[in-house]
Order: sequence, then C-alpha cells, then structure tokens
Amino acid sequence: MSTHINSLLCLGDSYTVGESVPLHQSFPYQTVQLLRKAGLHFNAPEMIAQTNWTSFELADHIIKQLLSDSYNFVSLLIGVNNQFRGLSITDFAADFEFLLKKAIHFAGSKANHVIVLSIPDWSVTKFAVKHPNKNASKEIDDYNAVCAMLATKYHVQLIDITAETRLAKNDSSLLTGNGLHYSGKEYSIWAAKIAALIKKSV
Repeated sequence: MSTHINSLLCLGDSYTVGESVPLHQSFPYQTVQLLRKAGLHFNAPEMIAQTNWTSFELADHIIKQLLSDSYNFVSLLIGVNNQFRGLSITDFAADFEFLLKKAIHFAGSKANHVIVLSIPDWSVTKFAVKHPNKNASKEIDDYNAVCAMLATKYHVQLIDITAETRLAKNDSSLLTGNGLHYSGKEYSIWAAKIAALIKKSV
C-alpha cells in the first residue's frame, strides 16, 4: 500500500461547510475518514466555502487567494444561493465553467479527479414553508442540468445527490434543527459516494 499522502480540496457553500453540524460531520471530513478507514493516507480536507456564497462569490474568493495547484482531488458544490436569490442562470453557467476550470487546475489538470455534486433541493425542507417558491424544485433541476452539461464537457465526475436530498421531505433526521441544512446522517451518504469514486482513482 502506498504511503503517499493525498489531499482533498472542497469548494462550495453552506453544504460544504456543514452548517449547523460539528466539523467532523461535514461531508468533506466524513469522506476523508472513510478513505482513511480504507487504508488510504489523506490529510484533513481543505475547504474554500462559506454559508450564503453564490458561484460568483466563490469565484471571486478563489481569484483573490493564492492556492496550491497540486491537490489530489477537488469537489465542487455551488449554486443553491444563486437559485434562491433569483439570479441569472446564464451568469451561473459562466461562473460554474470558470470554477470547473479552476478545480481541474487545482487537481493537477486531472479532470477525473474533480467531483461535482449536484445542488440539493431545499424546497422540501421546513425552511421552505417560510420562503415559498413553487418553482424552486424545477429551478434547481435547471441549475443541475447546467452542472451536468458542463461536467460532461470537461470530463469531470458528477454525483447526483438531489434525489437523495428530496427524501428529507418525509425524514426529518436528514436535516438539522434549523430545518434547512443537512444532518451528519445525510452528509454520510454523500461522503460514501465521494469516497467510492476516489478509491477508484487513487
């Protein structure tokens, strides 16, 4: 077994941060724990993510930071705040393409080491009762279609977690107490999917 120490960079928003859960329950940390249990050597994940960030805000932050271009794997999950704020999906597409190119660069130009996660559907959560948008679910599907199209164009890996997040409508254990963000239980499902992909590529 190789003793090479791998690195994981996670780009995103509140879903990457793990808003309202302990850091070790966030999906980046759960992913690394699963990989370590499988006998792989991984540093703690690095995150460039913040609650409420849109794709533009994530891109703006990346532009202003001096980052390594030698991560072994990079995940990208962004867009829900664009949709929630009613921003242009065309602008999102341009941002997302830029972010994908940066993610591939960070991954040492290995496109298959970049993992895009689809945008969760917040419209089924308790939070949505206070912020009704009858078109939210379809809009999220439209955003995810953009993500999928660009993931295909740039030959990166794509994990669809949206259908799984819609189960929160009838399973409150998948959400935290704020009724919007996901619990460690939900993040463990994403982590298992990401870890499975990474194990094939290490």
